[in-house]
This record gives sequence, structure tokens and C-alpha cells, in this order.
Amino acid sequence: MCNVLQISRSTYYYEAKSRNNQEEELTKLIIQIFKESKNIYGQRKIKVELKKLDWTVSRRRIRRIMEEQGLVSKYTVAQYKPSKKACNESSIGNTLNREFKQEQELKVVVSDLTYVRVHQNWHYICILVDLYNREIIGHSAGPHKNAELVKRAFSRVPYNLFELELFHTDRGSEFKNRLIDQALKTFGIERSLSEKGTPYDNAVAEATFKTIKTEFINGRVFFSQEELDLALFDYVHWFNNIRIHGSLGYLTPLEYKQQKKAEKAGTLT
Repeated sequence: MCNVLQISRSTYYYEAKSRNNQEEELTKLIIQIFKESKNIYGQRKIKVELKKLDWTVSRRRIRRIMEEQGLVSKYTVAQYKPSKKACNESSIGNTLNREFKQEQELKVVVSDLTYVRVHQNWHYICILVDLYNREIIGHSAGPHKNAELVKRAFSRVPYNLFELELFHTDRGSEFKNRLIDQALKTFGIERSLSEKGTPYDNAVAEATFKTIKTEFINGRVFFSQEELDLALFDYVHWFNNIRIHGSLGYLTPLEYKQQKKAEKAGTLT
């Protein structure tokens, strides 16, 4: 065939060796990106990360290499469907009205709770999400599903709460409490509640917790509250500063915020 194609045998073997070396390097990169993502990233996000390294690779090729290396994203695991929780009958309406795209930082924060196994008991996690850049700005964990858990999440927000305009949640009883009402009143924060039995009214918080359950909770048992607190702190830092988000154009929440500030500064100048 080399004689027919009028190429030397040495040229053929050189090109074959180069392709093999390229495949080995690509495989190592995919394994590295997958492990650094805590076994979370699938083909789409790995493709984006490879692009940052000047590698243009098809999703089919990435999938083939992942299958060969036994790399299975946590998102292939079936999700557990929790039972419905009790709701309150407050007259407060849905002020947010599913306006999940916000152009102002800290204008609207949404929240939800979920459960996690700690030793032989159920403990709970509360998060506060800024709709502007999907950043988890506050979080807490504890053995009781109550207003105190929500209050502690607010107490850990590293920003000025007086800038917050609207706090939206579902109708869980833990969000309807004198303790929460007093805190919101102190900072002049307006309240918004999903309509009864309508989870889509709090879709961003629901989606964020689906992500947390898949990436952080499923298949894990923590042996103490202290272990859970440390692991949650580490995960939230990764979620905000390292993990790329499809809804943000494959940027991290921090990168998205910085990009928007740069764009605004350029417009002003």
C-alpha cells in the first residue's frame, strides 16, 4: 500500500505513532478533568474544559474514551424521589412569578432544604441561591428541619443583606416562622412564596438541590455533623469557584459575575 500511495514506510509508521501518542495524551487529560470534577462532568463539560486547553474533540470521541476507561458520571445514577412535605397556608403570593433571569446581583435569593444521612439519622441542608449568577451565597446543615437552620444560612452570607430585595421559597413550614419574618423585616427584604403544589415556581432552587443530591449526597453517609459541615463547605466553594455551569455559558458563578462586571465597566467607559 505504501508503494501504491507513493509514500515511504517510515512516514507511515511516524504518523501512526503520532496518532497513538495523541490518543494517550487525550485519554490522560479526560481522566484528569473527570477526577478533578469529583467524578461529575459528562461529555459536554469535558468537551468545554478540553477546548480551554486548545483541544477540539467530538463528544462521541470523549464518550468512547470514557467508556474505555470506565468513567461514569454520577448523573447516570437514578434519583430518589422524596415524599411531599407539608405546606403553610400563608396569604403571601408568588411575587417572583418565575422570573428566574435576574440582571442584578443579590436582588433575588431563592432557597430550599433537603436531607442527608448522618450516621443512623437524617440531618438537613439549607442553601440560599442568588438568581443573578446561581451562586450559593449561604448554607447550613443540622439535625433539625426548622427556621433556625434557615436563619443560620442567612448568617453565613458574606454580602450586605440590605442589598437583597426578595426572598423566594416554597411553602415549607420551616420558611414561615416568626424568626424568619423578623430577620427579613430587619433587612427590608420582601417575601415571595410558590403557589401550593407548584414546584416549578421555585425551579432554580429545585434544580440546584437536584445537582447537590447527585454530586454531593447520593451514596454518602457522614459519621458526624462536623464531617458534614466540612464536606459541605468544601463542596460549596467548589460549586461557586471551580464548577462550570451550563446555564451560565459554561462559566463558574464567580467567572460569570466577573465577566458581567467587566462588561458593565466597558460600557460605562
